[in-house]
Amino acid sequence: MASKFEFARLPVADGVNGWWEILPPPSEATCFQGNRHFDFVVVGGGITGLCAARRLAELAPESSVALVEADRIGRSTAGRNSGFFVDLPHDISSEGYSKSVEADKADVQMQRHGIDYVRSIVREQGIECDWRDDGKYHGAVNKRGKDALKHFAEGLKRIDEQFEWLDVGAIAKVTGTSFYHGAIFAPGCSTVQPAALMRGLARTMPKNVEVFELSPVRKLARGAGGQVLSFDGGQITAGKVVLCTNAYAATFGGNPNGLLPVYTFASLSRKMTSAEAKALGGINSWALIPADPMGTTVRRLGNDRICVRNHFAFRPGLQVSPSDLRKAKSLHQRSFDRRFPMLNDVALEYTWGGALCLSANSGALFGATEEGLYQAIGCNGLGLSRGSASGKVIAEYALGMSNEMTSQLLKQMQPKPLPMRPIADMAVSTAIWFKEFSAGAEL
Repeated sequence: MASKFEFARLPVADGVNGWWEILPPPSEATCFQGNRHFDFVVVGGGITGLCAARRLAELAPESSVALVEADRIGRSTAGRNSGFFVDLPHDISSEGYSKSVEADKADVQMQRHGIDYVRSIVREQGIECDWRDDGKYHGAVNKRGKDALKHFAEGLKRIDEQFEWLDVGAIAKVTGTSFYHGAIFAPGCSTVQPAALMRGLARTMPKNVEVFELSPVRKLARGAGGQVLSFDGGQITAGKVVLCTNAYAATFGGNPNGLLPVYTFASLSRKMTSAEAKALGGINSWALIPADPMGTTVRRLGNDRICVRNHFAFRPGLQVSPSDLRKAKSLHQRSFDRRFPMLNDVALEYTWGGALCLSANSGALFGATEEGLYQAIGCNGLGLSRGSASGKVIAEYALGMSNEMTSQLLKQMQPKPLPMRPIADMAVSTAIWFKEFSAGAEL
């Protein structure tokens, strides 16, 4: 029986997205109006949807493709992350970094597939998004963190991945702070200004793609002529629809699909003066994730700003409150002050939240759900790399292609079903609280 979807949860302004705010004003949005037909419609203008729409256009250049986004592309979730294209196993919903050799190698291959695809677009199109292939650091601040890094290193050895240990002095030369007691450097990660990347990917779409922003889909149902998408300003009939809505696809209550919208929060500092940058020292651009996945992620940007990210909150309504943002900013300020006491006059200028799409077993939704309807949903904390790969591959699958990547994604686990509400809410919130408490000094 054909499904009928109602999109009840849509992006809202959860704080002030610093990545978006420091960019020049965007061009005016094109909103969908009228009644039209497209061969393909991609719902969701995040990294997954952007890659899916582009790949459809590349492989089917005579077809018409519409990409529809409820907000501005780059302002909502995909433009709110910390800008890490992570290539290595990095499962923030599990107790460890490594699973099995075969599974880890397959994950690395998939993540690098996505990174390579987006990197090639950035270079070919000249997208200015501060793309850097400089790797990332995994920093530890106590014995527990060092033990976690040892576990990580053992996993990397098993899958023949390169890494480098740094002692307290070596990581201080990178970051300018003596806060970290040791670190591992992993060379394969790329970093980016996420809002700039999303804008650039949308702006440089092939000619057979039309991009519609501020155009939320209200309903989706199977009709006589194909899939019918309803908007405030009209309807689109499509031969095939690809859903790339990530956390906004989460359902609860009587028909849970196992997806967990968990918010994380970030703050971006004001730009440092030359004297402040000199007082900090270190290199002028670096990216560090904590040894404990619930700890604090830090990036120093080439424009002399610092981004800090920590704190998680389960918000099934996909909206955070002013008190959530106040708490997050307070935690960020504490983390900033601990790491950078020499920068006590550098204020955090922007604070915002963004929804991760997690599942209890790291499962995801991928493939066809009915005739003409496809989905690539759920990245489990690897939104940029995993999302770009799954977006590219779902387009190939929708066009009838079969390859190693489609097989791998089709075989992945489905999200583990959740208990009914409010039990699920209590269980997830308690688990987050316990993991954050256990992170201790890593925050």
